[in-house]
Amino acid sequence: MIEKRTEDFTPTGDNPLKTLTPAQFAALGGSAVAFIRPISGSDLSAMISDADFDEEETYQLVMSADGTPLLVADRPETVTEWLSDKNVGLVSVH
Repeated sequence: MIEKRTEDFTPTGDNPLKTLTPAQFAALGGSAVAFIRPISGSDLSAMISDADFDEEETYQLVMSADGTPLLVADRPETVTEWLSDKNVGLVSVH
């Protein structure tokens, strides 16, 4: 029965989540959700112009769901330790 509903669904228009204001997003818990992503030093240097990252190194970037960078770390263990006392939920990025 669920498959039937999924097959019959035809999306129309843009996704309404893409048009939320920051305040509306925060009301949905956007400031309480974060994701961790590996990122190269060269990509980080492009994002943060006044910092010096080893271009060959892979770093761990923690960002809130609204896209605000929260932490850059050189080891996953550092991220785990930093998150241990934070009140955020982690989501996987596909």
